[in-house]
Amino acid sequence: MSHESFRRDLGARAEARGVAMVGVAPPEPEHGAFYRRWLDKGHHGEMSYLARPDAVRRREVPAATLEGVRSAIVVAHEYYQVDAPETVADPSRGIVARYARGADYHRVVKKKLMALARWLDGELGGVTSRAYVDTGPILERDLARRAGLGWFGRNTMLIHPRRGSFFFLGVLLIDAELPADPPFEADHCGSCRACLDACPTGALLGRDEDGAPVMDARRCISYLTIELGGSIPVDLRPLMGNRIYGCDICQDVCPFNERFAEESREPRYAARGPGERPVGMEPIPGEEVPEAATLPGTDAPDLVALMRMTEPEWRAYTRGSAMRRAGSSGFRRNVAVAVGSWLWTLGEGASGEDDPSVAEVVSVLSAARDEGDELVREHAEWALGRLEAG
Repeated sequence: MSHESFRRDLGARAEARGVAMVGVAPPEPEHGAFYRRWLDKGHHGEMSYLARPDAVRRREVPAATLEGVRSAIVVAHEYYQVDAPETVADPSRGIVARYARGADYHRVVKKKLMALARWLDGELGGVTSRAYVDTGPILERDLARRAGLGWFGRNTMLIHPRRGSFFFLGVLLIDAELPADPPFEADHCGSCRACLDACPTGALLGRDEDGAPVMDARRCISYLTIELGGSIPVDLRPLMGNRIYGCDICQDVCPFNERFAEESREPRYAARGPGERPVGMEPIPGEEVPEAATLPGTDAPDLVALMRMTEPEWRAYTRGSAMRRAGSSGFRRNVAVAVGSWLWTLGEGASGEDDPSVAEVVSVLSAARDEGDELVREHAEWALGRLEAG
């Protein structure tokens, strides 16, 4: 088939499934050496799965994942949602990163990739493929740049000059050689430092000697609230504000997102209100949630309501959601830190501990401090100390 005909058909198939962009690249990534240097510096923190020798090799040699691989199809699926400024600024409410407010994106994008795989098999016959959505040893952003979908911004995100960076990437490795798209060569960041200057924890380190953007994941709020299994470093806790799962700050301030990011049309990514479940997630018969319980939502949820959730309520709240990755203890740890930031602002006020709102927060934190989970206890104790420091 001609390049033009194939790209037309591939683009039409992807668009019919709601995919914003699609491109084809040779399967071999180009940044394996940078990836090894990043690991050698320990910037991956506790994410030991990134440094396993077999995983490193598979990232550098895709044939170790799919024998005979000859092409990589990369898709981008947008997930941007508009935030109300007043809710983001309210310290009594938690901020969940946009990507985790609805249904688990791994499942949503994977279905789209599998549909493309079935179409390819029907068109070409006998095609073997492997689909990955942030779930395997693939350098997705590297392949996406080679497929023409954008450049590496200073925030390490892949940025498209007319769409920004609020999109998920999925990769379909196939053992058929397809006409590749031109790689994205330009770097449109210029002298802009908006993301570096806005990162509250200093996780973004600029570009290295080869021009590659560098992040120290150990200081990234997304890492601290999702991947870190233990205590959050004390010096970083006050910098996290009310972000309880993930962080969008370096994307929010990017000029390309400010100008071009459009709200996702995928209903499964939509934020939930109190008591709602992700789109497509129905209650499980016999699910252990009291009938009277009202689960918090994901659109700026109330921090006290989050802290009060029981274990069965947590399981119901996170079923079908990417938030389950943090685990119940890790999530409540995050909420305790956010409540500590809220207490600090309350402590600055003139009303002090006699304010009913302060008393309510102190009560829920005291209960968390006295429970059996050591991780939550530690962070609840720290949060209570913030009232006195405020």
